[in-house]
Order: sequence, then structure tokens, then C-alpha cells
Amino acid sequence: MHQILRSSLYGLLFLSLVACTRSNAWQRNPVDDMIRDMAAEPTYSIILHDMDVQGNFVKSYQHKYRIVTQGSDSIPQVTETDWLEVPENFFNAHVDDMGMEIANKAEDGTVSKTASPAGFSNYVGNPEYGEWRTDSHGNSFWSFYGKYRLLSDIFYMSGRPIYRTGYYDYRDNYYGRRAYYGGTSSSGNPRYGTNSDHTRSTRPNFFQRRASKNGFTRSTSRTQSSSTSSRSSRTSRSSSRYSGSSSRSRGGGFGK
Repeated sequence: MHQILRSSLYGLLFLSLVACTRSNAWQRNPVDDMIRDMAAEPTYSIILHDMDVQGNFVKSYQHKYRIVTQGSDSIPQVTETDWLEVPENFFNAHVDDMGMEIANKAEDGTVSKTASPAGFSNYVGNPEYGEWRTDSHGNSFWSFYGKYRLLSDIFYMSGRPIYRTGYYDYRDNYYGRRAYYGGTSSSGNPRYGTNSDHTRSTRPNFFQRRASKNGFTRSTSRTQSSSTSSRSSRTSRSSSRYSGSSSRSRGGGFGK
């Protein structure tokens, strides 16, 4: 009996050591790999498309990304990665940022790794891709031209207008300096990111998956409490090709 108990204790100790070693070990950041590999691209947007946690004793933190680059004739090209493992601290740093750009390169060559609503860095406000229009209530909102209308889906904008006031608040007060979640909606949720009303209504499977995984819930809760208070004060915190064997991707562009 004592021998069995000792064996069990040794087994648990071994798993704990493996988990600690893994969590503290340096891990390659796939977003930094993408930035390195896309140095020649005139512009790009790296969007956090999905996130997950796998495993029980030893956890694997994973991201999926949607990457938008500028193709020929300025036609955007879209690629989505498979699941890529990321360091735990990187995962927690972006736990509120699903559906947002977490890195981008602007037309002037500036690279930013500050979270922002998808499409705000290069496409919204750019007269090459659309224009500001006025609704029946006198509100100015962004509208993509017909040949770029699919950008609304790519940037998760369908069903929620992008108003000029919010966009210029981002450009004037947040761009490249701190994460922008758009303030709060009438429900008290941020307007952009993981916990926005839009994400909650369009990605129910994600929230079901997150709720079923205790590790995922604990990982998210560490940043949610601090980021919620930050958002209320409007001061949010801020490969083979893509580092990993699961870097197969699918791509495509928009026709004119």
C-alpha cells in the first residue's frame, strides 16, 4: 500500500514539475514570427480569430489568426491559420482581444502590436476602400465600396456600424499607444473584443467551449477583472512560416 502511495505521489510530482517547466520555459511567439516573415508586405493586419486551452495537467494555450495583406491592385488577401501554440503569458495578455487586430503594419511602414478593432489600422477611414455616410439620425458611419463589401465580414463589422466619432476617438487617443475597446455598450460590455455584445451574439460556441474548461476560465478571469476596470476609465491596457507544424492555411482574395 505504501509503495502504491509513493508511486502515485511521485507521478503527481513529476506532472507538476513538467507543468511548471513548460509554463516557465521560453516559447516562440507566432505573431512575432509573422511580423518577421511579412517584413516585405506593404501593409498587414493580424487578427486574433479564436483561442482555446487544451489539456488537464499540462495545458496547451492556442490561437488562430486571420491575416489580411494587401494584394495586387490593393485587393486585400485573407489567410487563416490553423491552431498555433502560444506562451501562457501571451495568451493571457490577449484574452480580451478576440476579433481584434493584435498587430498591424500601416502604410507608412509603422508596425504596432497594440490591440485595436479589426480594420481600423488600414481600411476604415481610407478613401481607397470606402467613405463616410450619414444615417437617418444624422450619425456619420463608415461604408465600404461595393467591391470591398466583404471586408465587413472579414473584420467582423457586419451588423454593427462603425461611427466616425468612435473611429476618431481611437485615432486621436489610442492608436499605437494603448488598446481600444470602444468604451461600453448599454449592456455594460465593451464594444469590441472577446466580451463585446457582438462577439457574444455571433460566437456562442466559443463561450460554451470556454465555460466547459476550468483552465480556460481561470486564465481569462485573471485579466478580465483588471481590464474591465481599465475600460471603464477608458485607459485599457494594453514557422516553417508561422512557428509550428500546424501552419497549414487557406487564403483568397476579393475580386473587383
